[in-house]
Amino acid sequence: MTNPGSTGDGVSAQATLDEARAFFVNGEFFRSYDIAVAGLSHQPQSVLLAHRAVLSLANAGATELALAKFHAFGLDRGTDLEMRALLGRLKKDQALAATGDAKQHLLAEARTIYEAAYHTAFRENHAEAYYPGINAATLALLSGDTQAATHLARAVLGLLAGRIDACLHGEQPDRYWVLATAIEAHLVAGDVAHAHRLVAPAVAASGQNYTDLATTGRQLERILRAKNLDPDTLAAFTPPTIVHYVGHIIAAPGQPGRFPADEEAAIATRIAEVLDTMRIGAAYGSLAAGADLLFAEALQARGIAVNIVLPFRIEDMLEQSVRPAGQHWVSRFETCLNAAKTVRYATEDRYLGDDHLFTYCSRLAMGLAVLVARHLHAPLRQLALWDGEARAGVAGTVADMQAWANAGHARTVIKCGARHATDDLDTYVPPAAIPGRRDTRAMLFGDIQAFSKLTDAQLPIFAAQIMGAAGRVVRAYADKIAFVNTWGDGIFAVFPDAGQAAHCALALQQAMRAIDFAGLGLPADLRLRLGGHLGPVYELPDPILGRLNYYGVHVSRAARIEPVTPEGCVYVTETFAAVLALHNAHEFACDYVGYTAMAKDHGRLRMFLLRRASADAGPAAIADIERAPVVPPGTPS
Repeated sequence: MTNPGSTGDGVSAQATLDEARAFFVNGEFFRSYDIAVAGLSHQPQSVLLAHRAVLSLANAGATELALAKFHAFGLDRGTDLEMRALLGRLKKDQALAATGDAKQHLLAEARTIYEAAYHTAFRENHAEAYYPGINAATLALLSGDTQAATHLARAVLGLLAGRIDACLHGEQPDRYWVLATAIEAHLVAGDVAHAHRLVAPAVAASGQNYTDLATTGRQLERILRAKNLDPDTLAAFTPPTIVHYVGHIIAAPGQPGRFPADEEAAIATRIAEVLDTMRIGAAYGSLAAGADLLFAEALQARGIAVNIVLPFRIEDMLEQSVRPAGQHWVSRFETCLNAAKTVRYATEDRYLGDDHLFTYCSRLAMGLAVLVARHLHAPLRQLALWDGEARAGVAGTVADMQAWANAGHARTVIKCGARHATDDLDTYVPPAAIPGRRDTRAMLFGDIQAFSKLTDAQLPIFAAQIMGAAGRVVRAYADKIAFVNTWGDGIFAVFPDAGQAAHCALALQQAMRAIDFAGLGLPADLRLRLGGHLGPVYELPDPILGRLNYYGVHVSRAARIEPVTPEGCVYVTETFAAVLALHNAHEFACDYVGYTAMAKDHGRLRMFLLRRASADAGPAAIADIERAPVVPPGTPS
C-alpha cells in the first residue's frame, strides 16, 4: 500500500487518516468519509485514505455510492486482501438487498471475489485468510452450491483449528471473531453439534457487545434458513429485550382517576414481578407521575438503561404531568431524570396547550425502541399500565397502546383501576387535529449539488430536464403532499405522513439516477441531496402566497439537513427514522450514520441514511446507539 505521506497543506495524511478513523469508530461514517475525501484531494495516491473513505460509505449502508467510489479511487486495481475483501463485501451487501435473478447473480459475483481473495491469501499464508474463506463458503451456500460451501467451510475450520483451541483456553485479541467464524463454518458444513458447543464461549467472548452479536446473529440466521435448521440453535445470540413503557398518570391522593393513588404500592410490586421475569437491555418512555416513573424507577434499580423522551421543556412537563399528582413526585422525577442514560425532547419549546405534543413524544419513544431493537436484532415489548377503558383522546395510554398494536409488536399489560374494564383497543378512534395548533408533519428539503456551476446556456436544459423530472415525481404524489415550494434548484415539501415522504424522497433519487447528465450537456457530477425531518409545526395561512404554509422551529431544523447530505443520498433525522421504524418497518430501513453537524451552526443531530427495506439485509452495524459521542480533540462542537 501507498504510504499516506503528507498532504499539500502540511497536515500529514496519516493524521487525516487517524481523524477519519476516530469518527469511524464512533459510528460517524459519513463524517469519516468526508475527512478521508478531503485528505485525498491533497494526497490522491493514498490507498489508505481511499480505502477508509469507501469503507465508511459501506458501513453507512450507502452501497451504491461506495461501489462508485471504489472504482473512482482506483481501488479496483488493488490486489491485496483488504481491497479484494472490501469489493467482496460491497457486492455481498448489494446481493443481500436484491431479489430474484439479480440477487443470485450478485451472490455469485461476491462469492467469486471472496473465493479468489481466499485462495491468494492462503497461498501467501496470510493470517486473516479465514475471513474471505468463510464469506465465500456462506455465499456459496446462499447460492445453492452446498458441496462447494461445505468444502470451503471445512478448509476454514482447518485454518482455525489451533486458534479455536487457544481461544477456548485463553484470552486472544480476536477471540470473538475466531469463535464466531468457527460457528458459521460448522453450520455451513452441517455440523450443528460442534457449532452449538462454541456458542456459549463466543457469547462470553463478545463481552456483551450486542452490535457484534447482532451482526453475527443475522449472518447465522441466513445459514439456518438456507439449511432448514432449528433457529433455537442460536438462542444464546439473542440480545436482551428492548422495552417501551407506558401507562396512566396517577391521581392525587383522595382524588378520582384511572390510576388511583392508593394502588401505587400494589402496582409497584406488580411491575417488579414482571421485570424480574424479563431480560431487558434498554427501555424507552416518558417520565410523568404514576406509571412512567414507577417503570423508570424499577428499571433503573435493576441497572437497566432508561432513555427518557419528554414532550416539551421540563418546567412545563412538571406543571402538566408531575406536580398535579403531588409534590413528592417532583423529586422522584428529578432523580430518574438525572439517572437516565439519555434525555430527548419532542420539542424544546413550551407546551402552549398543544396536547398533540404528548402523542408526538410517545411515537418518538416507541419508534426509538423499535429502531434500536432492529439495529441490535433484539426482541421488543411494550409494558403498559392500563385500566382497560378505551377512551378517546388526542393523546394517552390507549392511543399509545393502539399505535403499538397496529405495528404488530408484543405487549404485556398490567391492570389498574377499580372498575376493571375490558374494552377492546380497536374501539379507540383518535380525534382530528385542532386547526391552529401544532401538529406533526414530515418535511423534505432538497437541492442539486453543483447547481452553482451551471452556465446560463445550461440553465434552460436543467429546468426542463432535471427539475422537470423532479416535477413529475412530485405530481405523482400530489394527493399525499400537504405543501410544496421550489426556488432555483431547491425543493421543500411537507407531508402528513412520514411513509409517504420517504416514498417520495426515494422516488426523486431514482428519477435523478435515471438521467444521463453528460448526455444532456450538463456536469456529470450533478446530484440531488435530500434531507428529511419530522416534527410539530404550525399550519397557518401565508399572506404572501395566499395559501397554507408551515412554520416552526422544526421547519428550520429540516432545512439544515440537506446541505450536509452526501450526493445521491437521503438523510433523515432520528425522529423521522423512529416513526418509520414504528409504522413502516416493512417498507424502509434507516441506517445510523452518527452525530452530524447541521448547516449554519444548527447543532449536531443523530442522522440516518434512508433506504428501502430488504428481507435479507439488516441495517448497517452501529456502536451503542445511545452512547455519548466521542468528539476527536480540536473538533468544533
